[in-house]
Amino acid sequence: MGTLANLTPFILMFVLFYFLLIRPNQKRQKAVQTMQSNLQKGDKVITIGGLHGTIDAIDEGKVVILCGDGSRLTYDRNAIREVVQP
Repeated sequence: MGTLANLTPFILMFVLFYFLLIRPNQKRQKAVQTMQSNLQKGDKVITIGGLHGTIDAIDEGKVVILCGDGSRLTYDRNAIREVVQP
């Protein structure tokens, strides 16, 4: 009975860390992965580096982004941070 009382704070700390740190991070990663897999031509996006542009072409692992000055840049699909909703 005494060992259970000694382990209770550690168990509570693990449960608290799970619900405050681990679980929200897993949800965030799943949302980003879903967004990156649902990219379509014509979506306005922002890359991790802060580049704003429109998707011009999509390959399996790469995305070609059309910038405001007419240049086309190729990025990995994982470099897309968010899709800008009009």
